[in-house]
Amino acid sequence: MHGWVWLPCPREALARESCLTGRGRYARLCMNYLALATDYDGTLARDGHVDEATLESLGRLKSSGRKVLLVTGRELPELKGVCPQYGAFDAIVAENGGVLYWPAEDKEEVLGEAPPAEFLQQIQERGVSPYSVGRVVFATWRPHEFAVLEILQQLGLGHQIIFNKRAVMVLPSGISKASGLGRALDALRIPAGQVVGVGDAENDHAFLEICGVAAAVSNGLAGLRQRCDLVTEGDHGDGVRELIERLLADDLQSLGVRRPRQMLHSGASEAR
Repeated sequence: MHGWVWLPCPREALARESCLTGRGRYARLCMNYLALATDYDGTLARDGHVDEATLESLGRLKSSGRKVLLVTGRELPELKGVCPQYGAFDAIVAENGGVLYWPAEDKEEVLGEAPPAEFLQQIQERGVSPYSVGRVVFATWRPHEFAVLEILQQLGLGHQIIFNKRAVMVLPSGISKASGLGRALDALRIPAGQVVGVGDAENDHAFLEICGVAAAVSNGLAGLRQRCDLVTEGDHGDGVRELIERLLADDLQSLGVRRPRQMLHSGASEAR
């Protein structure tokens, strides 16, 4: 059921106040959306950094009883370097789903295999540069996708190429932001349908598709904005703060009852 759920108890007024303020043991039961999953670059961050106002909004959201998850293509050491406040997140999905990190425990889970040695050898021989290698992800920049594809085909590897605007990532089959987020949500015991996701680029499609509500910041790519439930008026962190304010104000009741996103898109495909 969507909408506020008032508990049938003698202290209904207290339960109502707890729902609206995010305080007390009733709050979690009253919320439809229990977590925010946000992309980093181009969404939460501008030019690689998150401003103080956006960090403050994330803190307010956590104080309401909700979880905040970061879902990024960045490698973890790089992310920690540009975002020293990474401890503000309950979980971090890094390397586009290849790594799951729990800041409170300083615990890292590797969710896929490392790039094959023969692949990296061919990358060097073909002069692909610059590039980086994470625990799972291989990353470079356009226009090197053509050389990368030829190498993958030549070696007969089942890896996939994923784009993030100018960035080009190579990951094992089945690894995506959606798979990494799903692993984090399973551990937190939060259904994906009770998550609000927000992003800006091609590689965000996967995790937004599994969220109960998908949002795009106004600077997001047109193809992503068209498939989202809402598009913020603000860009980057301003847009995320706008989304958080709507969550805190009415738990996104203004969007009405949501159907599973897969059902919405399959219905649209059949209509075409």
